[in-house]
Amino acid sequence: MLETQYLTGREDLLDTIKKIPFLRSYEDRFLRKILELSKMRRYSPGEVITREGEYDSWLYVILAGEVKVIKNEEEIARLDAHGGTFGELAVIDGEARSASIFALSETTCLAIDGSIIDRLEARERQEFEAVYFRLLSEILAHRLRQTSGELSRLKQEMELMGGD
Repeated sequence: MLETQYLTGREDLLDTIKKIPFLRSYEDRFLRKILELSKMRRYSPGEVITREGEYDSWLYVILAGEVKVIKNEEEIARLDAHGGTFGELAVIDGEARSASIFALSETTCLAIDGSIIDRLEARERQEFEAVYFRLLSEILAHRLRQTSGELSRLKQEMELMGGD
């Protein structure tokens, strides 16, 4: 993995992160806050990004490339740069990673450090948490819609096959 320093003062990246679907609606001042606690990380094909069962507080947004999601040694999903995000559950509940993520190709992620919130002063923390948790809720709402659609599709397939 190749990693940058925190992206504080990186005005040149504002246009890049504005292209991320769930960040489009944020004002520049909030996008700057997100950049302050983010790093760019580049992974080679086959490299592990997160490992099931491990603890960390990073939320990932795929900017380029594709990853596969492995749970209990079985591939359960693939995500790509068109809004692919992962790691939000571990940031919210502090539990271990529920799946492993592997780069399928050269992959670049915006890695947002959830633990930095604890290092902010009280005034900054309240404003930032409002933005950050709104961001997480939008990711989870999108993921829930996808899961509900998949569940509905699978139920319809089972009905067609004669199952209940």
